[in-house]
Amino acid sequence: MKTFIREILGALILAGVIFFTLQITIQTFVIVGPSMEPGLQSGQRILISKIAYAFDEPERGDVVIFHPPDRQQADYIKRIIALPGESVEIEDGIVYIHQNGNVYPLNEPYIEEPPNHDFHGDIISEDEYFVLGDNRNNSEDSRNDWTVQREDIIGKAWLLIGLPEGEWGIAPNYSLDEQLASSVSE
Repeated sequence: MKTFIREILGALILAGVIFFTLQITIQTFVIVGPSMEPGLQSGQRILISKIAYAFDEPERGDVVIFHPPDRQQADYIKRIIALPGESVEIEDGIVYIHQNGNVYPLNEPYIEEPPNHDFHGDIISEDEYFVLGDNRNNSEDSRNDWTVQREDIIGKAWLLIGLPEGEWGIAPNYSLDEQLASSVSE
């Protein structure tokens, strides 16, 4: 009888450890609104890694979930476009990153329609990030005079889970190399 009780307690403790570990490392997020279309659809579920930035800093191209600047609304999901110390310019539908005196156009395979308004931003402060929705003409984002503070980032999009239409897959994050347009002329 003691062995049986010990096994049950061991199983309960293990289940509790697994449950709490999952609670502090991942979270389910439901996308609301069209700001990340076409890659992410409203109503789609996504798993986010809440520990993705415990050992690394957020990078350009990461899709992140964060508390909005006014904290009056539900959490936002957007793509990091520029990092601390950089500035962003949007001209004729092309996003340019100003970094250390250099200007780089971004290659953005995740958008269908380029932004229809030009934008010229200031240098981004330390521990802050410039974010845009992939649906550039229908997104509340950093073009509205706010950036995301590092402490407000909840996590990084990780896995699409089952909706809509049973779709599963890896979240559409893009690395710096994938985003910087080639500056070599042919």
